[in-house]
Amino acid sequence: MAIEYAVIAGGCFWCTEAVFKDVIGVESVESGYTGGARPNPTYEQVCSGATGHAEAIRVGFDPEKVSYGDLLDISFATHDPTQLNRQGNDIGTQYRSAIFPATPEQEAEAVAAIARAQQDHQDPVVTTIEPLKEWYPAEAYHQDYWDGAGQRNGYCLAVIPPKLQKLRKSFASRVKS
Repeated sequence: MAIEYAVIAGGCFWCTEAVFKDVIGVESVESGYTGGARPNPTYEQVCSGATGHAEAIRVGFDPEKVSYGDLLDISFATHDPTQLNRQGNDIGTQYRSAIFPATPEQEAEAVAAIARAQQDHQDPVVTTIEPLKEWYPAEAYHQDYWDGAGQRNGYCLAVIPPKLQKLRKSFASRVKS
C-alpha cells in the first residue's frame, strides 16, 4: 500500500480534519499551514492573516480505497466553496478554499473537481488551485482536535456535526462506521 497525500484548505482546520478522519481509505489527517511566505508560522501568526498561509489539512490516503478526486468531492460537499476568503464566521485569507496539488495529475483532477462542484452551486466556486509550498504542521494541541477539546468547544459543536451529517448522507459508502 503506497500512501499518497492531498493538501486541502476549506476553512477552520479543526472542522476539515474531523470530516476526513471518518473517510474509508484515509490513513492520516494532519492540521497545518501552507500557501504563505512566513517560515515556521505559529497559529497566532496565521490567525492574524499576515502570513499568507491557509489553515489546511494534509490527508494521507490509500488510492486503492479512495481516490484523490473523491477526497476533493468530499471537501466541496462539506464546506462552501463559493465564499471568498471565509467560511461562515471565520473571515480572512487563512480560511480560504484552496487545493494544493503535489503533481500535475493532482492539478488536473483539481480542475475537474472544481468543474464538478460548480454544477452544484449557482454562485461561482472561488476555490483556488495553488502551488504546494512548504507544509508546516500545526501545534500539537490542534491535532485530533474534534476528538478531544473540540467536544467542549461551542464553535466546533455548532459547525462540525452538520459537516459530518453531510458527509454521512452524501458519501455513506465512503464513511467509516
